[in-house]
Amino acid sequence: MGPRPQPPPSLSPSSDTASALGNNGRRTFATALLVLLAACACPPPPTVVHAFRLLPGSDLRAGIQRYVDEHGIAAGFVGTAVGSLTDYTLRFADQQDGSRGSGRFEILALVGTVSQHGSHLHLTLGDGSGHVLGGHLLDGCKVYTTAEVVLVESTRHVFTRAKDGSTPWAELQVGFRR
Repeated sequence: MGPRPQPPPSLSPSSDTASALGNNGRRTFATALLVLLAACACPPPPTVVHAFRLLPGSDLRAGIQRYVDEHGIAAGFVGTAVGSLTDYTLRFADQQDGSRGSGRFEILALVGTVSQHGSHLHLTLGDGSGHVLGGHLLDGCKVYTTAEVVLVESTRHVFTRAKDGSTPWAELQVGFRR
């Protein structure tokens, strides 16, 4: 059967350990404690991955924004998304209003920035004949079977939207967390 594995040494110096190791045992404990404290004081990782699923009948844009708001995501982007829709509402390039359609559509791509201060998302869909369309994601895109969404959050940035004079729209403004 072989030798029995030994438990790892304790970080707290017992009186037996301290007396056996002398002053060096106390230094080892102090060093381990400093390493542990330093690890706790490290900044958060630069990104956090969020994965969630929207159920049939959910609105794709509203569901994503609700998740972003509930989790306090100040700056993020879509890592990937797959799923299907029964209805879409997209604003095509250089159009003022959204266009609607119904049927069965596969989500081929979802890209954009997300923030509790406003998101900007573009969606590409494919229909049963292989035709593809895409545009600015608006409310009214209803999930058919599922929408599996992965968002990547930056813990170092803050995205806001403001009219800056470069276009008539509120555009992305990138700031840093303090």
